[in-house]
Amino acid sequence: MKRVIPGLVLLIVLPFSVSAQFEKLKDSVVQLYGVVMTADSLQGVPSVSVMVRGQNRGTLSNEQGVFSIVVMKGDQIQFTSVGYKPKLVDIPRNIEGNQYSMIQLLVTDTVYLPMTIIHARPTKEQFERDFVNANIPADLYEIARQNTDASKRRILEQSLPRDGREAANLNLRNVATRQYYAGQAPPQNIFNPFAWNEFIKAWKRGDYKRKKD
Repeated sequence: MKRVIPGLVLLIVLPFSVSAQFEKLKDSVVQLYGVVMTADSLQGVPSVSVMVRGQNRGTLSNEQGVFSIVVMKGDQIQFTSVGYKPKLVDIPRNIEGNQYSMIQLLVTDTVYLPMTIIHARPTKEQFERDFVNANIPADLYEIARQNTDASKRRILEQSLPRDGREAANLNLRNVATRQYYAGQAPPQNIFNPFAWNEFIKAWKRGDYKRKKD
């Protein structure tokens, strides 16, 4: 008895499997035709977005509201248009054949906006006065400019903690000072007129005032 070659069996079975899958896929494809109309007046709605949910493909209805798109049996179709409530429609799975037509009605979506009251200015003088005295909040550029002011920088220097670089530099300066005066008493600036001059200037500038909460 001769042995059947496995490769030969695969070559015989494979075409039948591919053909069966193709026939199944071909049976699932549906050409969808339809028209989108308003529910109250039965007028065609143009430029309606007809999208297959979960997929990045779709189409738009023409000026009469007519559309056509290829879908699969069991797909969900999303109808959206400005001024109308969105609608989600399921394509039946038991469609006979490969064509399906439908009429989709859209309901008007009413949007209520908050009431706006516009008051006219009584006189030109009052408008000029209100315009000049209007309190306009500072933008990011103005806030940054205010933070670079000398008095504001002094307040920030007193309130903000030192970062790593400033703390390291301060520690290095302290170490260098201790090493410089090692074995002798460091000088006292209490009788130094230049130090008193800098102290008085700093006092007048308000460097020693704390910012109140």
